[in-house]
Amino acid sequence: MAEFFKVSDWFIPLARRLLYLWVRTTVFPASVQELGLDPGKPVCYVLQDRHLSNLLVLFEESRQAGLPRAEAPMAIGGQRLPRSFFFLNRDRRLAGRARDGGAHSPLLASLLRQAVADPQVDVQLVPVLILWGRSPDQQDSILKALFSETWRPPGAWRQLLAILLHGRHVLVRYNAPISLRELLQGGLAEEPALRKLSRVLRVHFRRQRQMAIGPDLSHRNTQVNAVLAGEQVRLAIASAAATQGISPAEARARAARFALEISSDYSYGVVRALELFLNWLWTRLYDGIELHNFDVVSRIAAGHEIVYVPCHRSHIDYLLLSYIIHRQGLTPPHIAAGANLNLPLVGSLLRRGGAFFLRRSFKGEPLYAAVFHEYLHLMLARGFPIEYFIEGGRSRSGRMLAPKAGILGMTVQSFIREHVRPLVFLPVYIGYEKVMEGRTYLDELAGQPKQRESLWGLFMSVRSIKRVFGKVHVNFGAPLALAGFLDVQQPGWRDEPAETLPHWSRRATRHAAAELAKRINEAAVLNPVNLVALALLATPKHTADEHALQRMIEHYQALSSLAPYAPTTIGCALDPQQVVGYAERLTVVERFRDPLGDLIRAPREQAPLLAYFRNNVLHLFALPAVIACLVSHNRDLDAARVAQAVAGICSLMRAELFLRWSGDELAAASEAIIRVLLARALLRHPEAEGRLAAPEPISQEFVELRLLGETIRPLLERHFLTLALLERHGSGHLTRPALEDNCHRLAQRLSLLYEFNTPEFPEKVTFAAFIGNLIEGEFLHETEDGLLHFDERLLTPLAHSELVLSVEARQAIRRMARAGVAA
Repeated sequence: MAEFFKVSDWFIPLARRLLYLWVRTTVFPASVQELGLDPGKPVCYVLQDRHLSNLLVLFEESRQAGLPRAEAPMAIGGQRLPRSFFFLNRDRRLAGRARDGGAHSPLLASLLRQAVADPQVDVQLVPVLILWGRSPDQQDSILKALFSETWRPPGAWRQLLAILLHGRHVLVRYNAPISLRELLQGGLAEEPALRKLSRVLRVHFRRQRQMAIGPDLSHRNTQVNAVLAGEQVRLAIASAAATQGISPAEARARAARFALEISSDYSYGVVRALELFLNWLWTRLYDGIELHNFDVVSRIAAGHEIVYVPCHRSHIDYLLLSYIIHRQGLTPPHIAAGANLNLPLVGSLLRRGGAFFLRRSFKGEPLYAAVFHEYLHLMLARGFPIEYFIEGGRSRSGRMLAPKAGILGMTVQSFIREHVRPLVFLPVYIGYEKVMEGRTYLDELAGQPKQRESLWGLFMSVRSIKRVFGKVHVNFGAPLALAGFLDVQQPGWRDEPAETLPHWSRRATRHAAAELAKRINEAAVLNPVNLVALALLATPKHTADEHALQRMIEHYQALSSLAPYAPTTIGCALDPQQVVGYAERLTVVERFRDPLGDLIRAPREQAPLLAYFRNNVLHLFALPAVIACLVSHNRDLDAARVAQAVAGICSLMRAELFLRWSGDELAAASEAIIRVLLARALLRHPEAEGRLAAPEPISQEFVELRLLGETIRPLLERHFLTLALLERHGSGHLTRPALEDNCHRLAQRLSLLYEFNTPEFPEKVTFAAFIGNLIEGEFLHETEDGLLHFDERLLTPLAHSELVLSVEARQAIRRMARAGVAA
């Protein structure tokens, strides 16, 4: 082919122009400066497959990007080489069969010869990946998607078909230059150096292709055979045969059925087809998808096994994250989905999109557990990205749920067993401005039975949905490298035998789960609905003067920008007036015209839904709200007393809201917040040194400080009601169900008798979650007989209740707690 090009100089420009009448490309990186090329060293491009179309694309794109021309001669070591590119893979006949299999590129051999002979010679090798039909831009044909890029090396006819079907969507990715001189370190001779360089380039292209379309997974039945061949599965098969009185063949057949029930049947063509459907769906539902910090993924994708760990707010989460990753030119992950989603037609489609299914419980099925463990290990060992939700289910309250250790623990165990490839957990925050399941969530929180989850039902309802869901915000948080995390948890873990389950892995899993929950919360995105919910739900009747509402929104935004919760947290760029208008357009609030000034209120049916969106970001403002509560209720406090109370109260909130600060970090975080509140006149320094005071009671700032404190008051009331009940009953006298029932019953009574102004205060689910977090955080200990035990450490925050709650609230809570004991 090269010789034909040499004698046909007129042909190349003509062919390139003809090709680009049809071809459209998406090029990564967008700026050539990102490649970091050294202008003083020659550049040689490396293409993987030997096709004229690939070469023509390289010629055109290098010219348009202002890079050194691929077709230009290259001077090296006093020798002039005819061109600046070579193909890595061997040539193929028209039917796609290989020929001349063992030959290396003559140009590559010449480059190496020059570099071995002259130590001053260096060349920058730039691998260029060209994929036909793997562009993140929109496509308009599911047929094209089904015949898009695969791992199968294309022959001439297949390449021609790719040009016709996918010429409008070609992905071109320039990769960082590889120094030829660095590869020759160690004094390699020409032939070994040639083999080494070819191997390095093949591995490089394989990784790049894997990033784009996923690992080269074999047929599903081959996956099943690999799972059944695992040592732990073979032992489980033998054990099942012995304990259940069946033959080994029957036990193996049962294990095979489990493996087929679990395993995905990944099809890149189906993934492309799903992309087209989802693109239509998002356009119909949302005003847009806002993506933040995706460069984190791009940096680690090539060399790491990635486990995506998103929060779980909606069924849409499953689809959204895969869609985004695919559109950004990377492999969509295999998703762990509940077996209840393995429905006819839908389950098959999800399997081909990369979903694998697991039962909610493995109890009583040790063979199923062994098969699932081995399947997960196979996926991780083969380098396929994984996605699962550590919360276990969708959050009905809007807050991050307590993580479950199940599949996370299996991942940790798999990595301990085999850790050749580094594994990174990538927390992902997904924030909606409306959720499809909102009404269902309210019904479930009100006590109605949980509806059976069904993606099919969701799809069928799409046609009747109006596009009033605003935007979706997806933010990628700080990665957690598992190896480094285990080094801290268990130094020397690599030297321990991996055949048996390490005794410390459960502890490490529990700590990893808590850390990931914190990092998901750190990646929160503050949207207009969150801001309106924070400000409006703090008012007595969920109604506010428009100007006053905008002032409160401005305070929240100032705290977000001047004392940010975490480096990965994203603020809202709209000004307060735009925020209110945005919420009106989404119909989450309504305007009441009044001659003295318009009022903004939450319709009665919207208030509980607004609580959901407030809870999404409650952790961002928990610390400012506690400080506001302390100072507004006491007017003037010693700064040391404030710090002491903050530490005690946050020790409980940390368990429920997964706050990022340790005890040692709270002081610095509090100081940053106090500086903002002082600058905004919500706090002041009295004449006495080392004290904090509230504004004058008749001032607007005092009202605003009280409203800021109201953000966290409902949560504190729930906490203190729970602690008051525990105190009255004493350690070891209540079971968990009894405590949950008492909290729920007394909270309902408080809501009827007193102004406990929150739409979710009496919900049993919120109390159950808090109690569960106390157990996870080891504040409570549940014995085998089901009784809850605790020490004074748990009740210490109760002493601070007088500082953050009104006298009426404290008296009501203690009166109800005594009534609960009497009952």
